[in-house]
Amino acid sequence: MSVANGSALDITELEAKYAAERDKRLRADKGLQFADLSKTPEFAYLANDPWVDHIAMNKQTPVINDSDSVKFLVLGAGLGGLLFAVRLIQAGFKADEIKFIDIAGGFGGAWYWNRYPGLMCDVEASIYLPLLEETGYIPKHRYSYGPEIRAHANRIAEKWQLTDQAMFRTKMQTADWDEEGKCWKVTMQESRGLEEPKKSITAYAQFIYAAPGPLNFPQIPKLGLEKFKGHHFHTSRWDYEYTGGEPGESPTLDKLKDKRVALLGTGVTAVQVMPQLAAWAKELLVFQRTPSAVDLRGQRLTDIAKWKDEVAFQAGWQNARMVNFAATLSADPADPSAEDLVSDAWCKLGTFHVVLGTSRGIVPYQEIPDYVANLHVIDAERMNRIRARVDESVKDKATADSLKAWYPTWCKRPAFHDDYLPAFNRPNVRLVDTAGKGVERITENGLVVNGQEYPVDVLILSTGYRGPAEGDGSPAWKANMVVKGRAGKNMAEKWDGSIATLHGVVSHDFPNFFFSGQAQGSASANFGHSLDEMATHAAYIIAEGAKIAKADKFSVEPSVEAEEAWTAQIVAGAGNFAALVGCTPSYFTREGDFGEPKPLEEQMKAARGSLWPLGLVSFVETLKTWRNKGGLEGMEVKV
Repeated sequence: MSVANGSALDITELEAKYAAERDKRLRADKGLQFADLSKTPEFAYLANDPWVDHIAMNKQTPVINDSDSVKFLVLGAGLGGLLFAVRLIQAGFKADEIKFIDIAGGFGGAWYWNRYPGLMCDVEASIYLPLLEETGYIPKHRYSYGPEIRAHANRIAEKWQLTDQAMFRTKMQTADWDEEGKCWKVTMQESRGLEEPKKSITAYAQFIYAAPGPLNFPQIPKLGLEKFKGHHFHTSRWDYEYTGGEPGESPTLDKLKDKRVALLGTGVTAVQVMPQLAAWAKELLVFQRTPSAVDLRGQRLTDIAKWKDEVAFQAGWQNARMVNFAATLSADPADPSAEDLVSDAWCKLGTFHVVLGTSRGIVPYQEIPDYVANLHVIDAERMNRIRARVDESVKDKATADSLKAWYPTWCKRPAFHDDYLPAFNRPNVRLVDTAGKGVERITENGLVVNGQEYPVDVLILSTGYRGPAEGDGSPAWKANMVVKGRAGKNMAEKWDGSIATLHGVVSHDFPNFFFSGQAQGSASANFGHSLDEMATHAAYIIAEGAKIAKADKFSVEPSVEAEEAWTAQIVAGAGNFAALVGCTPSYFTREGDFGEPKPLEEQMKAARGSLWPLGLVSFVETLKTWRNKGGLEGMEVKV
């Protein structure tokens, strides 16, 4: 490779550049640099639900009352929870046996909370929107906007008669296993707005399915926000009363015409919202620590004729398309002659299997250095193109240079947008590049970078969420609850000490408690696909357990031997994710924690919490093979 305008370097120079840029961003406090709003009372107002109608909901008949017993309690009413409920119904259970609880005021999960201007999914709607074949719905665009996805979640709830089965505004606090009753004693707290006190509820659930999702708990950097006297909010709780407009594809943010706006963050959310702000704000300052690698999206309206003839033209089309997409992303290297049904920018990444697992097989320990070096060679062409795209899109050279991503594809979640980079050409837009250091502090009037204060009227925090690998990563931790299984065993302690599951969905000593991963499970850029596979598997285990038990009250869980055998396979393939170690800090790497030297004990603990190393397609086939054997091998069913 030749050196051209600072974008293309030879591999040695490129890796040195990546390392230098990573080192600028390493911080001793790592994930502790952020405050989790769910655990920070002084900033709890930033996480309040702006969409819920408490007065109307308080008049509704409660879905769960104190001392009620329910068969299935689903924690989370997003796409993961809805998919589990649908797969349960398809496995023979009744809709009225299923109850949801969610801290939100409605269905949708992340798509309930996020309603910021420009919100859309960058995974193609044909594979992201679940149950399209079953509902017959045709997405309006190739990539669905937020309101359409939220409406589809409600469509699923309505079709499967789940609309009235949800206890919204409710947080599960504790779950304790009752061995004699073969059920979980659950304590919950329902929020009822400012006019009424919170309501405590104790109920009993035979089965729990935890699908809290990864985007539940917004976070903000610890920069002294309490000093700021201007208006401020988090992107996941957009304040349209302040900005003007309402949720939609391109709202009118007319109240920003005389405002100096600060957008803190340049991740995927910021990439989507920034062009909307640029179109309306008097002045927009975009504060950047690490630039996103922004590729082409290519949004377009759905051609109904092509949809019917080329996409949804045969039974099983959506699953086939999802599997094809997952196979494309896990290929190493991608086979240019292989069929690529989706064929978008995701499918051209080439090396994102570093995050998801690779279909090439287990990388032997001694071959890891060569494997990682080869990944850099493969990835260089794409990342050079991404950096060249910045030069092609942004007129000001200094701004363009600051917007270039100097890290491999797999180190941060890729972004895809057609309008983000050109928006920096607007005269009212300014990039404030912090050279990897981040904002120094927040003052009464604005933000300080490199000793210079930038006064603003409103601060919009596009600072993401608590990372999925932060803390111990257990299903209990992800939902901010305490789960105690047999003999009072604490789930958080098991995950913190020696995580073990069978297939990433259930763990010994926690009978009848199922979860949607990701540790010891699998993942995809198309998150809905992996959620569906986990939901399908959990529903199968419960249905087969009922057949074996031949009783109303029973428990099912893996044996110690079975979950340790599964864990051994996870550990054996942990080297497949080794390239993450050298990454720039991001939520993929727990803000750089993966790159820190650790004692062997800590390394083994991390390895036990890895994903299935061979990618989602292999994971699904492994689970199907297990199910086809019958008999719930490795599971213990007790009456």
